[in-house]
Amino acid sequence: MRIATFNVQNLRLRHPGGQPRFDGARDADMPQDATAQGTALDLADRRLTAAVLAQADADVVCLQEVFDSETLDYFHDHLLRRTGARPWPHRVCLPGNDGGGRNVALISRLPLRNLVSHAALMPADLDLQDHPGARPDRPIFCRDCLVADIGSVTVFSCHFKAPWPEAETAWQQRRVEALAVRRLIEARFADAEKAHWLIAGDLNEPSVEAMGERAIAPLVTDFAVDLVARMPQPDRWTWLAPDGRTYARPDALLASPALAARWPSARPQALREGLGAEARRHEGPRLPDVGHHRPHASDHALLMIDLPGA
Repeated sequence: MRIATFNVQNLRLRHPGGQPRFDGARDADMPQDATAQGTALDLADRRLTAAVLAQADADVVCLQEVFDSETLDYFHDHLLRRTGARPWPHRVCLPGNDGGGRNVALISRLPLRNLVSHAALMPADLDLQDHPGARPDRPIFCRDCLVADIGSVTVFSCHFKAPWPEAETAWQQRRVEALAVRRLIEARFADAEKAHWLIAGDLNEPSVEAMGERAIAPLVTDFAVDLVARMPQPDRWTWLAPDGRTYARPDALLASPALAARWPSARPQALREGLGAEARRHEGPRLPDVGHHRPHASDHALLMIDLPGA
C-alpha cells in the first residue's frame, strides 16, 4: 500500500454565473495571485495538482485544504480521472474548524473503515483544558484529526495550526493538537507501541521553532518514529515560504514503533515536479506548464511512502 500526504493549497469549487470553476493553488499573501492575470491561471494550477496525484499513484492520500465534498468529488471526476489515473472510489471531506473551509480529506482505493472525525473534540474531552494553548470554548483541532482504518494501518490525517500570525500562540495551539493526537492513539489501542498506525498530514512545523522545543515533541520525542528522518537531510524539505528563501518540511509521516519496525527500509519520497521554478532547491524535472511562481500544483510537495502488504 502506498500512502501519501498532500497539501493542495486552497482547493475550492465555485459557481460564478452558475458555472463550476476551481480556485487555483494560491493564498492571500501573494498580491499578484489576486489579479486578473493570477486568476486566469487557476485551472492550470488544478490540472497540475491532478497530474502530481496521478504521478504519485498512491492508494491512500491524506489531503489538506480541500473546501468540501462537492469540491473533492468534482476534482476527482473532472480532473483526476482525465489524467488516466485509476479512480479513488472512497472519498471523504468533512467540515472542520477552519473558517475559510480548508478541511482535511481522504481519497482511497481501499475501504475507509471506522472513519471518525474529531473536529468537535473539546479540551476537556481529553483532560487538556489547563494547557496554555487550550481554550474551553474552542475545539482542540484547528481543522480536524480524521481517522480511518485502511488495510492493516490506522491513519490519523491531520492539519495543525499554522505558525502565524502570533508564533508563540500558534506554538501552544500546535502543542495541544499534538498532545490530543497522542491521547487519541493511546485511547484507541491497548498497546500503542505495538499497533500499526500512521500520522500523516501538514503539522505546520516551521524550520525554526519560536520557543526552541518543537511543538510536536509529544509525538516525536518518545512516541512515534519520524519516517521523513530516513530521507537524506538535504532532501527532507517539502515547502518554500512566500519569501522565496525559507525551505521547511511541515508535511509529516509519523509511524508507530511497530509500523516502523515492520517496514525498516521504507523511505518516504517527495514529489516536487509540481512546484514553481522559484523553488530552486529542486533541480530535477518539472511537469509541463509549471511556471516560475504559477502555474503550480501547490506550494507543497507531495510526500509518500510504500508499505508493501499493508
